[in-house]
Amino acid sequence: MKQEGQPIAMLTAYDYPTATLVDASGIDAILVGDSLGNVVLGYDSTVPVTMEDIIHHLRAVTRGANRAMVIGDLPFLSYHISREESVRNAGRLMQEGLAQAVKLEGGREVAETVRAITAAGIPVMGHLGLTPQSVHQLGGFKVQGKDGEAARKLLEDAKELEQAGAFAIVLECIPQQLAGVLTEALSIPTIGIGAGSRCDGQVLVINDILGMFSDFTPKFVKQYANLKEQIIQACATYKDEVKGRVFPEPQHVFNMAEEELKKIY
Repeated sequence: MKQEGQPIAMLTAYDYPTATLVDASGIDAILVGDSLGNVVLGYDSTVPVTMEDIIHHLRAVTRGANRAMVIGDLPFLSYHISREESVRNAGRLMQEGLAQAVKLEGGREVAETVRAITAAGIPVMGHLGLTPQSVHQLGGFKVQGKDGEAARKLLEDAKELEQAGAFAIVLECIPQQLAGVLTEALSIPTIGIGAGSRCDGQVLVINDILGMFSDFTPKFVKQYANLKEQIIQACATYKDEVKGRVFPEPQHVFNMAEEELKKIY
């Protein structure tokens, strides 16, 4: 798609019904991201997310996605202890979660890990810029690569990941000019999130674009629907109808024959 100049559209999904709808929309790839920690599990960061969490949600999503590529996030500390453990965990996302690829964060410091995982036959997507698993080390959710030295390091990191065998790289929260430089410098696709339109593709969190998560809305998010208000209104209407004995109506109930009813007494 990069070679043909076709933009790549990617979204997250975390459960079966959402995955079926995202897949039906024609989206190219679905990421079961550790962002589920924030938008599904209620954590204030992605750090508490475990391998079991990712595998559980991956299995639901892969049952619902028949055509889109499904990528599973390797969570915090699942690829940092040793290369052997990193390969094993990546394999679990493929074997138990049924993912078609895995994603991990970091640059040159994880290049050899990427090399080891790809050597095991597992496709790896990289992730540079704002890396949520390192948010505390980065000092919060801030734009990365704004000065020349930091930008140069990101370019070097991107090339290292490509040489290590990564098939694509997510670029999060970096200046659009830098994203353009990285995209031109790499033969593999770049997927932007808060990185401008010069990337080869884009990814957003499904809960953000549907207006279902309002704890925090990043600048780079565009809301395509406001399901939060619709869901609240639907639940409130249901509550009112139950309390007013309006629901259930005749079409929602089952009946038995009068002669059978008489046998009870």
